[in-house]
Amino acid sequence: MWQLSTKGRYGLRLMFQLALKYGQGPVFLKDIAQAENLTIKYLEHIVPLLKAAKLIRSVRGPHGGYQLTKDPGDITLKIILKNLEGDIAPVDCVSLPAVCTRSNTCTARNVWCVLEENISNTLQRITLNDMVDMYNKKKGGIDKKQ
Repeated sequence: MWQLSTKGRYGLRLMFQLALKYGQGPVFLKDIAQAENLTIKYLEHIVPLLKAAKLIRSVRGPHGGYQLTKDPGDITLKIILKNLEGDIAPVDCVSLPAVCTRSNTCTARNVWCVLEENISNTLQRITLNDMVDMYNKKKGGIDKKQ
């Protein structure tokens, strides 16, 4: 089964927490770890990737921590996962046709390309702001889906 790595899943949770606190100042990594039940050590491995992608910044000092570099409505899940996971294609031949001699004639590859396009389009449509809205609906008891 194709799955996101722990890095992608945890990184998205880290970004969600920063979106949830957007506009309230920097957030300590320990607070994110506690809210998401994650280890600080693992989050410390993800932070440099998100900083390099210019998605988050660190603020020094006693009231320091991390914050988003732009509005949560401007950060898509696709850009986050692309920077944490790399290519989101379900199989190598989708983005690297040269790895398979059958790429030009393989019907299964066509299916994988459609799947990758749908995943990519969905991740491009969903922003961190959308995740915050989903959370607020669940928290308010409006969203009954589990």
